[in-house]
Amino acid sequence: MSVILSTAMKSFIPKTIRHRLIISTLLLLTSACGSNSQQETPRTPVVTIHAYQHKNLQTIFTEYDYSWDQLDLGVPPLILKKFPDDLPEIDSVELKKKLFFKSVLPMVLLANEEIKEQRDTLKEIFLYFDQNGVIDARQQEELSAINRQYKIKTDPLLDHKTRQRLLRRVDILPESLVLAQAANESGWGTSRFALQANNIFGEWTFTPGTGLIPADRPEGEIYEVRRFMSLYQSVRSYMRNLNTNSAYLSLRKEREKLRQKSLTVSGLDLSSRLDNYSTRREAYSREIEELIRSNRLEQKVARAYLRSSVSIQEINGTESGTGLFGSMYQLQNRFKSL
Repeated sequence: MSVILSTAMKSFIPKTIRHRLIISTLLLLTSACGSNSQQETPRTPVVTIHAYQHKNLQTIFTEYDYSWDQLDLGVPPLILKKFPDDLPEIDSVELKKKLFFKSVLPMVLLANEEIKEQRDTLKEIFLYFDQNGVIDARQQEELSAINRQYKIKTDPLLDHKTRQRLLRRVDILPESLVLAQAANESGWGTSRFALQANNIFGEWTFTPGTGLIPADRPEGEIYEVRRFMSLYQSVRSYMRNLNTNSAYLSLRKEREKLRQKSLTVSGLDLSSRLDNYSTRREAYSREIEELIRSNRLEQKVARAYLRSSVSIQEINGTESGTGLFGSMYQLQNRFKSL
């Protein structure tokens, strides 16, 4: 049986990567999705990539026509498993910055996509309940899962203050803010914790043996820097932290106020609410603001968008290796030719 990839399929799978895919597996997936002239253009799949050297990562981005200077052409939904080991060896500051931002931005957009879907689900459930006085089993299951994730213990269906608090938590974070904090906390992806623990934002754990011990940890302290299985897990955990921790209530209230006024929520708007993220307090917030300004992050990410919409199930499946493309569409980038 002859094997031919459709033109549409070729349009979103980079040439070099396409040549290394298992064609039979792709055909099964293509067949399952259907293929006829009336079908919508295939979505770009979420892809987990492994790049062990920064040049490999550059090649992957080139294959996807992904440029930091042309974000208006779209951002491919890529999940980088870990930063390249040789990232600290890059001499060019500009190259290191661009490579770092391009690595983290897709994951920030994907994490925000998850949150948007959750927020839309909540609004639909609340509207349905207000109109019917009851929700079905599926809606209850979804609501319970979101309540657990965002640490809500009272019923948002009956208690409107709880409903407001939940919606205040289930909201996206400006990409410019996330990128600036990621750069600051990880040393542009070169810190020991970023490279060895996939920890981009310096999050701690108080469970001994589950993280890395900081070299300068004071005697008597038990905290460790948390380990993550992937960089994407670190991004999601950071967002959950800002969206649930009482230390960042003022950030969430400021975001809510801007939403109520139908104003754009920017990283600069929220950077002043990060005093509790660091012992440096106001100096830390000013540092994040300066990173946003000096790297023109607001202007850059204002044009950024994922090249195709994705679902929570697809993202989670890719991360776990069980989703639509999770089990086979993993780029093990060990090819010397790259």
